[in-house]
Amino acid sequence: MSDPSPIAADTLQALPIFPLSTVLFPDGILPLRIFEARYVDMVRACMRHNTPFGVCRLVKGSEVGTPAEHESIGCLAHIKDWDMQPGGLLHVRAQGGRRFHITARRVAPDGLILADTQLIGADPHVPVPPEHAACADLIRRIVDTLRRDGPEADQGLIAEPCAFESAAWVANRLGEFLPIAAPAKHQLMALDDPLARLAIVHRWLQQNKVI
Repeated sequence: MSDPSPIAADTLQALPIFPLSTVLFPDGILPLRIFEARYVDMVRACMRHNTPFGVCRLVKGSEVGTPAEHESIGCLAHIKDWDMQPGGLLHVRAQGGRRFHITARRVAPDGLILADTQLIGADPHVPVPPEHAACADLIRRIVDTLRRDGPEADQGLIAEPCAFESAAWVANRLGEFLPIAAPAKHQLMALDDPLARLAIVHRWLQQNKVI
């Protein structure tokens, strides 16, 4: 597998894509158990060269076997920890980076999807407005509960440092926890406006009497 190569400040060529049924948000934590040869090789190459892979929501097909169809917008995944288990099972803990838009893709001989991508700008730092303060309070309580229950309960679900004052960070963390369908989570992640993202999360929480 070739390394993802930058051709400009905001592009990556030949980015390996891992289609998943879940949605990765920027700064989110993604635990993976990998056994398929093409993805084990992908992770090894990423670790060797300190490069990310891309996570896109699965649209058609499955996470294993024949290369699947996936969304055109995804999120970079940077490997933070890994552990090889007996039998070749690879445990990986990755963290979401910048979002990207796929401009072209091809399938390598081993079935790995490689994509040329345009990186999407990071969310601007916008404070949580007063009308959405309940969202920040909720994610703060969730984090406090995880910390109080200890690492066994935490499982590294939220990466430090926390940014409770950031509209984007609060919306993304709550978006990860919301019990909503993956297509809706993808639409939320793909929104360019962090305040719009937070407003949608706030409305869902109110409608479901969470806050």
